[in-house]
Amino acid sequence: MFGRRKDGRRLKEIDPIVALTPYLMPMRCDAQVMLNYRADYEKLARYIVAKGNEGYKFSFMEVIIAAYVRAVSEVPEVNRFVMNKRLYARTQLAVSFALLKDSSDPNAIEENTVKCLFDPRDTIYDVADRVNRFIEENRKEEADNSTMKLAKLLLNPVLANSIVFAARVLDRYGVLPKCILNASPFHTSMFLTNMASIGMPSVNHHIYNFGTTSLFVSIGAVLRDTQMDSEGKVTRKRYLPLGVTADERVCAGAVYAKMLNHMMHYLNNPALLENPPETVTFEEGNAYSLPIPKRKRRKESQQTIAG
Repeated sequence: MFGRRKDGRRLKEIDPIVALTPYLMPMRCDAQVMLNYRADYEKLARYIVAKGNEGYKFSFMEVIIAAYVRAVSEVPEVNRFVMNKRLYARTQLAVSFALLKDSSDPNAIEENTVKCLFDPRDTIYDVADRVNRFIEENRKEEADNSTMKLAKLLLNPVLANSIVFAARVLDRYGVLPKCILNASPFHTSMFLTNMASIGMPSVNHHIYNFGTTSLFVSIGAVLRDTQMDSEGKVTRKRYLPLGVTADERVCAGAVYAKMLNHMMHYLNNPALLENPPETVTFEEGNAYSLPIPKRKRRKESQQTIAG
């Protein structure tokens, strides 16, 4: 209450224009900016196959999450959110995503939504370990995490309206219970959806007004295109499309551009994600509450944290 929250620290040193935008665009859906990127599918596929030959099983989703985590470690301003017209630096680095549950009925399609926490010092190995652990725990047919238990509680329309209304009010004033914040996939740094897994193109998904999500990224089915090389020859090329929807209120456009350029640089050079960053930058001395300890660390090295 009064500007204090469990999931964020109110920022004091803000660009005046950035500070004004929540008053001009009070709702998250007012401030959606939609972008489309294309990562080099050939480079990513070759890297994943090469690491598979070494005994490491990576997915495209895990590489994308690792690139995002690394980009946030360098450009922390994007890990912000707006609530009640105030700007906060998030105290967690989290990614939410939906996954299909294993089912004994081949015709049944059941989803589970998870929120995975990351350390900004994570390598691609650490990210893959965290994501795989969450998937293993939440893909089982009988698995119901806190998110699904909360969703089932709201199947009654009268109860749902009352609880959601109360949750919105409590969230607005920063007094939403921590158990709900932890269970909610909408209180996250980035929401990721893998449309390629169901053969769909990338989409520019809306950002939810409920919660604090400031970035929504979708992975689409592989695109095939032609391009001209340096010798003037036309060659065929495959790309992995990414649909990005961002809340423009959290930082200046140039900052978003910097972060996305960093993210695309790592996607086109994924081997750079194998080592932890030399430095990690936080806003105004803010530090993320760290996730549960890593199950295993493939590589260890020294790193410096710059606050």
